Amino acid sequence: MIPVPDYPKGANLLRDKVVVVTAAAGTGIGSAVAKRSLDEGAHVVLSDWHERRLREKAEELGDVHAIPCDVTDEDQVQALIDGARAEFGRIDVLVNNAGLGGSRSIVDMSDDEWNRVLDVTLNGTFRAIRAAVRAFIAQGSGGAIVNNASVVGWRAQAEQAHYAAAKAGVMALTRCAAVDVAQYGIRVNAVAPSLAMHPFLAKVTTEELLAELTAREVSGRAAEPWEVANVMVFLASDYASYLTGEVISVSSQHA
Repeated sequence: MIPVPDYPKGANLLRDKVVVVTAAAGTGIGSAVAKRSLDEGAHVVLSDWHERRLREKAEELGDVHAIPCDVTDEDQVQALIDGARAEFGRIDVLVNNAGLGGSRSIVDMSDDEWNRVLDVTLNGTFRAIRAAVRAFIAQGSGGAIVNNASVVGWRAQAEQAHYAAAKAGVMALTRCAAVDVAQYGIRVNAVAPSLAMHPFLAKVTTEELLAELTAREVSGRAAEPWEVANVMVFLASDYASYLTGEVISVSSQHA
């Protein structure tokens, strides 16, 4: 097994940029992106639908601004972007991390289960992109959007039809949105993680499935959430100034 490396020191990749992160409470990729952004010198706006967890994460991280938001509600998404601009005067980066999974065979899947996953994961990403792009255009200063997709958007996995369809949609949305907004100096990219381990995932996933997924990784382990966050921060930074419309796999899976 390839060991987990030391957490890297910040290098001011996002110095003074205002970064908005959805689904940033808890212990997953969103909260890792928020911490990594702080370490890279950003002003961070945390968002999540779960207000208690959001408050606790804001208290843990310290110098952040927290705004509750359910990405299935257009008014709340707009309030998130407006609130970030009211607090800091602008936004520079949006990280779309909100997503919903679950395991269900398509034979047994209800319309409600299908629609809920699509509404959070794909439609929520669309709503947030639209609101952020309008703000970027009004500011006239460009901007960067980073979406969280998944390798399941490329690869088949049992009982994941709704999640895979949503994440494949996020990939296509990333590419098309990038073309639409390039004229404004706005970049849109995505990451596609394979397996990032955190306590919530361990709670909702069977040990058998986690073992199966881990066995696909040539590294012999899952990624740490901050290892995915590192790539998202790179895409948000000026180091990725010529990258747009791309989906980068953050994975050590077998080909």
